[in-house]
Amino acid sequence: MRDPNYRLGLSKCEVLPDGVGVDIASRVLYATAFPANLNSTDLIPALLVHSERPLKVALIGARPEILERALANFRAAIPWHELIAVADGYFDKSDSGKVLADLSAINSDITLVGMGSPSQEIWIDTNIRQGHGCVVFGVGALFDFVSGAVPRAPQVFRNLRLEWVWHLVLEPSRLRRRYVLGNPVFLFHLLRYKVFGAGWQAGLPA
Repeated sequence: MRDPNYRLGLSKCEVLPDGVGVDIASRVLYATAFPANLNSTDLIPALLVHSERPLKVALIGARPEILERALANFRAAIPWHELIAVADGYFDKSDSGKVLADLSAINSDITLVGMGSPSQEIWIDTNIRQGHGCVVFGVGALFDFVSGAVPRAPQVFRNLRLEWVWHLVLEPSRLRRRYVLGNPVFLFHLLRYKVFGAGWQAGLPA
């Protein structure tokens, strides 16, 4: 809503339904929920486990030690794929030349970029081109979960679509703004869209 670069990047991507918020929006606007919650934490491991053909997978993002542990756990779980850590998420984003050159040299089937939103989407839109991966996913905190650094919510929370509450309890300082403030703002914009349609967006920055 506030970042035109983020909005532009998303407009060029296939945006997947991730989280209970978009289900609420779908029910409000179209009277039906999405058939599946395609968050990267579940989608990417399932995609790789069920892809029997060996794939070359490039990883970018997270802290160095997190990326290293995620890579080791991925390799142990899906040894038929070739997984390559290209860079952690703390390189200079204003000078991505080396990272992109290394990525081009790999010629990956899948590239996973875990820098968090909106940074990863903006970086992908600005930098990713042909030869950087047949499919490129922005995967948020996937590497944190795969490495074991951040525990998944208990299954009961996931079944109730309340995993966000679990993470808010674990990391209140980092996630308070996103959920305590962000959720009501999201619902406000959803209801305003429901009542006024897309026309109210005309006042947003170009």
